[in-house]
Amino acid sequence: MPRAIYLLSPVKREDTIALPMIEFKLVVDKIDFSSCDTLMFTSKQAVKSADILSAAWKNFPCLAIGAATAKEIKALGGKVAYQPSSFYAEILSQDIIQKFKERRLLYLRPKEVSFDSKSFLAKADIVLQEQIIYETTCKAYTIKEKPIKDAIIIFTSPSTIHCFFKYFVWDASYTAIVIGESTKVHLPEYVQYEVADTTLISSCIEKAKKLI
Repeated sequence: MPRAIYLLSPVKREDTIALPMIEFKLVVDKIDFSSCDTLMFTSKQAVKSADILSAAWKNFPCLAIGAATAKEIKALGGKVAYQPSSFYAEILSQDIIQKFKERRLLYLRPKEVSFDSKSFLAKADIVLQEQIIYETTCKAYTIKEKPIKDAIIIFTSPSTIHCFFKYFVWDASYTAIVIGESTKVHLPEYVQYEVADTTLISSCIEKAKKLI
């Protein structure tokens, strides 16, 4: 019997069992663009949230962190000024220091982030303005909804890891697929895992199918 593939993202995909661990909520009703000339996004949900709040974000060049983020910016009519090749926060911040030191950056972000970009950039005298525009919350589950044995479980963000372990205990028969290096570090040490080749859900699914 083939191993079941559980996708913990809010997005449903073919050949997977949907087990969305997170949901999103706007925490503001407007965005203040008055003191910026460039925007920074680190997730496609941030782009979607900005688009709900104001179409004016499309007037600014955007730093897109991650392939899915860049794709969402383009899909909604925005302009990608820069998309880094590395997703390590420290390397990424070094790129920003080199390429955007003279820019007035506005980071449209979730309430919780895995890396303090503002403090890191401040060391190079770059002032990163931030506006929290949405938050991520966990969907509630019962123990009866726990993935079956031998399941392959796809984690698409640190939040999906946090929420999964809030409601479920890891089974030794599971294998995790994580979307990238920044997500991987949030896994408990005892979890057997593989990292997707690119930071896309489709790449995670491909990796899971190879395991099957």
